[in-house]
Amino acid sequence: MHKLKKNIQYQEIYNKGDKFFGYYALIYINKNNLEYNRLGVVASKKTGNAVCRAKLKRLFREFFRLNDANLKKGYDYVFIAKRTAGQKFKTLKYADIEKDCRKILKKAGVL
Repeated sequence: MHKLKKNIQYQEIYNKGDKFFGYYALIYINKNNLEYNRLGVVASKKTGNAVCRAKLKRLFREFFRLNDANLKKGYDYVFIAKRTAGQKFKTLKYADIEKDCRKILKKAGVL
């Protein structure tokens, strides 16, 4: 799994990428002209405490890891955890995140 690491990479995706909304996540998608996909995960302090943010990031990374083979190649993905995910993080399961992200990515046409 290739990760987005620099702030300038995130800023380029925010400015040029397409934005898709779900119940638990907001996903930015941008073409990167590479032969592989890159992932960025964001959970701001508005989402919840450190434990909550870490769990949400783990869930999004796991979704991407398991579904990377099914996604179209050559795109950058930035998953942003929404406040609703933070409010429900104690009862939130991987299946909930997977269902929401699959719906978003199908709407985007990359799954």
